[in-house]
Amino acid sequence: MRTQHQAFFASLFFSRLADQILLFLVPLVVFQTTQQATWSGLAFFIEAFPRYLVFPVCGALCDRMSPVAVLRASQRFRAIACAAGIAGFVAVGGIGWLIALSAVCGTLTSQGLVAREVLLPQVFASERFEKVLSYAQIADQVGVVLGPMLAGLLLGWWRWEYVVGVAAGLFVAADGATLLWQRASAFEWKGHEHAAAIAWLAPVKTAFGHVVRLPGLARLVALAAAENLVIGVTLATSAAMVTGLHRRPDAFYTFVQTAGAVATIVILLLIARVQIPRKALGLVSFVSIFAGGLLAGWSPSVWGYVAGFLLIVGFDKMFSIYIRSARQAIIPVKDYGKTLGVVIMLNNLTQPLAGLLVGAFAGNGRIGMVVVAISMTMGVLGLAVTLVSTGVARRFGSTRVASSGGRSADRAD
Repeated sequence: MRTQHQAFFASLFFSRLADQILLFLVPLVVFQTTQQATWSGLAFFIEAFPRYLVFPVCGALCDRMSPVAVLRASQRFRAIACAAGIAGFVAVGGIGWLIALSAVCGTLTSQGLVAREVLLPQVFASERFEKVLSYAQIADQVGVVLGPMLAGLLLGWWRWEYVVGVAAGLFVAADGATLLWQRASAFEWKGHEHAAAIAWLAPVKTAFGHVVRLPGLARLVALAAAENLVIGVTLATSAAMVTGLHRRPDAFYTFVQTAGAVATIVILLLIARVQIPRKALGLVSFVSIFAGGLLAGWSPSVWGYVAGFLLIVGFDKMFSIYIRSARQAIIPVKDYGKTLGVVIMLNNLTQPLAGLLVGAFAGNGRIGMVVVAISMTMGVLGLAVTLVSTGVARRFGSTRVASSGGRSADRAD
């Protein structure tokens, strides 16, 4: 791998490491402070909802200006948000500052995520896209592996505000790596439209039009939304399940998070080295996540929960590669940023919804039942989407065959 590509992935790693530290801190600190799973769910909703709501704006922004500038701004402002949150806590006190700064950083993370997604096809234009996504996800997951370990280690020594200070430093390091990549590479962004020529509402309208009209895109959105229900409930309840329901120490919670990230890296390395059919990636990962949710919610043993958790987080990135590679083949290049922003928002709004459901119904020891109910919902939605899309495809195929006088229809894939 060339030096500039190493710097590109290093930037992704530092950014994810810092973001994962913040994601680790919020549910754990809130649960330790309140001893209520419902408050952890509500905190997750407050933290996660803004980061998904802003995706359409982020996508349109990346079509109107350089994604490199958008990416660098997201990293610098996340460092500033961490510093402002620490200052607010020192001046006023309260864990609300942690939740607030995490919500702000989550919003800016969305900005950086879309910018990287728009950059990848241009930066690695000569590579197989599934392979590029696998290596990007590996850099991402190394940050996920080390994030809980580093956060847990630092929390053993310091209060949470000092750990947030470390996250701020990592965001600065991510921006430095992006600057190094920018200077070392000859990459030039190829814009598709001028900011002055198009109103802000028009890109969003175009994106929603693509979701409705482009063949297969609505199905991908629905499947991802169903899968993210289980991802959301897992993120919102993992601290409460491990340290509360199963009464294990914080160190065990760190172990579970780390084990999940290691499992993900193993799966991603397999995808990077073995060319697996796209449909097989989607089917295997979706079924595994569904089974993991049922196991995590139903199992009375902590090890049963760990097995379910590993299935969920391990195969989440495999499903992500399926979704990202499939939609990259569908969305027009000139509308990629704006459509991507809307699609990611629609995909992920079910994550904060899951946190809200946990906050509403997980009291009085019902947390496992909530996990099972949400997992069953994922399975029902996935089955319904598959049946509907199969029926539509058959009717469409029959119409094409009839209109062509009995000739076989052209393949769309």
